[in-house]
Amino acid sequence: MFAKLFTKSPSQKKQQQQQQQQSQSQSQSQSQSPQQQQNAAQGSVTRADLDPRLTLHYGIPSTSSILAFDSIQSLLAIGTLDGRIKVIGGDNIEALLISPKQLPYKYLEFLQNQGFIVSISTENEIQVWDLEHRQIASTLQWESNITAFSVIYGTTYMYIGCEYGMVAVLKYDAESKQIIHLPYCVPKNIIAEASGISLPDHLSVVGVLHQPLSQGNRLLIAYDNGLIVLWDASEDRIVLVRGYKDLLLKDKTVVDCLTDTRHELSDDVSDDTELDKEISSICWASNSGLVLAVGYVDGDIMFWNLSNATSIQDQKAAKSSNDVVKLQLSSGSRRLPVIVLHWATNRSHNDCGGQLFVYGGDEIGSEEVLTILSLDWSAGIESLKCIGRVDLTLNGFADMVLSPSSGTTESGGTGMSLVVLTNPGKLNVYNDIYLSALVSQKEKKPSVTAVEYPMFIPTLDPYMTVAKLGLVYRDGKFSKVLSEIVSAAKLHAAQTPDVGATKWPLTGGVPCQLLDTEVYHVERIYIAGYQDGSVRVWDATYPALSLIYVLGEVNGIDIAGTSAAVSALDFCSYTLTLAIGNQCGLVCVYKLVMSTDETSLHFVTETVNEVHNIHQEDGPHCTAVFSLLNSPVCSLQFADFGSRLAVGFESGRVAVLDTSTLSVLFFTDSVSDSNTPVISLAVKTFSDTNSLVNSPEDSESKSSNNLGKGLVFTMSRNAHIVVMDSATGNIVTSQSLHLKTDSIAISMYILDGSNFIPEMSSKKQSLNSPQKSEARSDFVQTNLQSGSTHEVELDSNETVYYVQQSMNLVILLCCEDALFLYSFESVIKGENNSIWEVNLVKPCCWTATFKKNEKELGLVVLYQSGAIEIRSLPTLEVLEEISLMSILRWNFKTNMDKTMCSSNNGQIFLVNGCEFATVSLLGNENDFRIPESLPSLHDKILEAAVPASVNLSPNQKNRQDVAHGVLGGIIKNIKVGKEEHNVDVDLAEVHKNNVEHLESLYSSPPFLKPSAAVMDDQDIMELNIDDIKIDEPIALSSPSPKSDNERRDKGTERERLFEGASTDTNPRPRTAEEIRAKYRKAGDASAAASQARDKLAERKEKLERISQRTEELQSGAENFASMASELAKTMERRKWWNI
Repeated sequence: MFAKLFTKSPSQKKQQQQQQQQSQSQSQSQSQSPQQQQNAAQGSVTRADLDPRLTLHYGIPSTSSILAFDSIQSLLAIGTLDGRIKVIGGDNIEALLISPKQLPYKYLEFLQNQGFIVSISTENEIQVWDLEHRQIASTLQWESNITAFSVIYGTTYMYIGCEYGMVAVLKYDAESKQIIHLPYCVPKNIIAEASGISLPDHLSVVGVLHQPLSQGNRLLIAYDNGLIVLWDASEDRIVLVRGYKDLLLKDKTVVDCLTDTRHELSDDVSDDTELDKEISSICWASNSGLVLAVGYVDGDIMFWNLSNATSIQDQKAAKSSNDVVKLQLSSGSRRLPVIVLHWATNRSHNDCGGQLFVYGGDEIGSEEVLTILSLDWSAGIESLKCIGRVDLTLNGFADMVLSPSSGTTESGGTGMSLVVLTNPGKLNVYNDIYLSALVSQKEKKPSVTAVEYPMFIPTLDPYMTVAKLGLVYRDGKFSKVLSEIVSAAKLHAAQTPDVGATKWPLTGGVPCQLLDTEVYHVERIYIAGYQDGSVRVWDATYPALSLIYVLGEVNGIDIAGTSAAVSALDFCSYTLTLAIGNQCGLVCVYKLVMSTDETSLHFVTETVNEVHNIHQEDGPHCTAVFSLLNSPVCSLQFADFGSRLAVGFESGRVAVLDTSTLSVLFFTDSVSDSNTPVISLAVKTFSDTNSLVNSPEDSESKSSNNLGKGLVFTMSRNAHIVVMDSATGNIVTSQSLHLKTDSIAISMYILDGSNFIPEMSSKKQSLNSPQKSEARSDFVQTNLQSGSTHEVELDSNETVYYVQQSMNLVILLCCEDALFLYSFESVIKGENNSIWEVNLVKPCCWTATFKKNEKELGLVVLYQSGAIEIRSLPTLEVLEEISLMSILRWNFKTNMDKTMCSSNNGQIFLVNGCEFATVSLLGNENDFRIPESLPSLHDKILEAAVPASVNLSPNQKNRQDVAHGVLGGIIKNIKVGKEEHNVDVDLAEVHKNNVEHLESLYSSPPFLKPSAAVMDDQDIMELNIDDIKIDEPIALSSPSPKSDNERRDKGTERERLFEGASTDTNPRPRTAEEIRAKYRKAGDASAAASQARDKLAERKEKLERISQRTEELQSGAENFASMASELAKTMERRKWWNI
């Protein structure tokens, strides 16, 4: 909380008197608090009115560190080190998701084509983000350190590997919006028992992947000690184990990718030696999941052949020399760990070749590069060879992903583009054709020109120097024309394909439908000036900004200094006139809407007004260039609804220009004694009816030379204020406030005090009284430089006129260390008695006022520390404190205030590095019409149409690259079946069945899955007598599957009990003939009765045995439950002990 000191009419004589007056004013304030509260309630800003929030963001954060890509929706997600996720699509569709915690993300993945992103922070909090609503849908805090993470493609199922060697399965339920921890898990002790390998106590999972084409049954687990396990979840068994003695490379092949040579290693290591080789990265090197690429901490890369997935016993008995091939990027003994591995299969190599993207593996101290290896093993994995290598030089590599290339690709290529993220926040794309050309050039380190991320609002290249938000007066005569021009330009851009240049590959998202309405009105524009002298104008009506104009040098005339850096901007909302000032003192005036027959350009100096007839292209026309002084323009201010323009220079001089006649009204000497820059200008115009000119009709009803009298307020950096007549330049008052000698002024605002100070309105009669009419004629200060042509004394009638017209005006002066509120009467009389004063303990650098209900009632103060205060007017009381870090995760940077601008409704536009953002302060403000105007990040139509698009034609293969993994394998198999049998398949139903299959796999702990009879017939929910066999001993289920020869082929006990009778539990009355036919035997009646009694006794005995076996089964089930509970408790105790 910043210290605040409120004073009412403080004395400037002595500190002791000031403190006494402060004490008196505070006590007086307390005694009058009810009345003050009543006055404050009349339209003032309260804390309840505020809701600071981020509404718009463009650009890539400088703290970006990790990438994720949705290949179906064509969306890119970028995670940062401060808890933000940037989502980028096509058509300038961008969004920023901000986590409540400022923590780095170590894992980031899309739930492909589902509309969700999963992120895991360094504190192991799992977050699921809903792209439709742009917020967190669910969170789950994981107890241990997560060391591996992956998503089963096309589903909401996830694998989690932890530091204790455990692999768990999660599922996100979109209906309940919950992350569900499923019962299935693969602990390391099961792996150790099944493989017969002794594992260390501290063993982390460093990689977990589902195997493609396995319908989600198999997952590959990599441990940090080099052990690789292929696990079958459907059978709860190990399929394959690699590592340990396999890594001794006995009779194995080593491919040297530096020289494209290969050699065989000699048998120089004992078979009994064990070697731990720490894994750092893994990826599949084939679409079928039969070849695995593994990167190690020592810089090696291994290609493992997983095709001979036999039983563990068979693997131990026979060691194949074709299991693994090692790649070496460098021959050095000390190499970097292989941090990143990605694979793109070559379409023409039948899944036996492609490109491996590697970051790491080079010698320590070598140049930072991303290596692309072209590999082929058509003759078998043992014959793997490197047929090409390219090193892309990087600067600060962060992450990379592969995305499908846009447009057509070569038949021999991979069809994948490379997206590389580097620090700080730079994104480059290398398409498939370009990468193939580089490989074919046989140049190890070619000069590469990538496609850079198209900064929609450039901030660094070119460098933005100043910005301005301009409101478009909707009822003005030029507004409709501008809106028609913008709508036509957007329609033309949408219908014109990109030709020549490489197109940015992202196309995801759905643009806002409000932009397609027939009647579209431009409500606001965002204007940015740059160091190269250019100016860009965007339509900022909706959050998806669109570029309208790019203004450069004026063609057809040679004027020195037109390419200098832009230093000041202003925009007239009524005439749509743009004023541009630069570092060379030039002021260019542009008309955004102008008839084509107006081709004249005025070049105006202090003595010359030249008219040039030049041809200008469609768009804004430059009507005049003013070159009055070779001094940077510091401030610009339109007045009289665009008919006049005030210009403040760094040298301290002020000019007022007539934009209707394109002439100079007056040009003063320095308005301060120290020639300090004029940093703030304000103009107030009065009509003949004793009121301000408040509408364009007031201005249009008068000629440009008879707009009524007005005042120009100027403030220098040393807080020297000068008030001049806007028509003649005559000085009304000039004085320096009694501030500290080193105090620096920031801004000045001329406010209507009647909005918030009722007492000021009551002073009207006192100002009209005779004694007030006897105004001094010597109130004008004469401390300007000698030779000024505007130092005149005004008569008493003119003085009274200005006092009467401006009696409700209040001057708000903002300095680095203090805020002051003065009445105009006090300033014009040369008095320094402020209405309110606040001393700041931290230096501020930027301020802005905002309105509530069309009344200026709030002040925003930005400090150099990045803190932001929202204060009320006129008391300057702090209502809320926020910071750039809390809202945007930004740190304040030097000159950030130069590119800040705001609207009257409390919108602040900011730029920081490569980022552009808008923050809204008022809760009821919704100028952007959010959320209706926001583009959609997830295309639901595309989500539903993906199966249909694959089903369009049997020969359509454009989905093969994105339909990999579990769902992709099913789709691929179905496509092959269609080519052979021409069978129409509902892929949506296939996907549904696949999800149900995953649900059945992971809904139970390992070895405790429901019986096959129940899984095959879901309609049977209760136990029938036919399912119980009572002639066999009870045996618990074995982890290994039972063979078919173990099944008994005799009938069930129930069938033998009733000897073929109906199993219907409901008794059916039988006729006497049926009973006689069933039981009548040869012999007398007594023998038949005896036989019937024996049968009844036998049935009773067997029913009792069935009851007994039922109790035994129930007891066994309870024992299983007890054992599972004990196992869970044992694992919990072990985990707690390890922690």
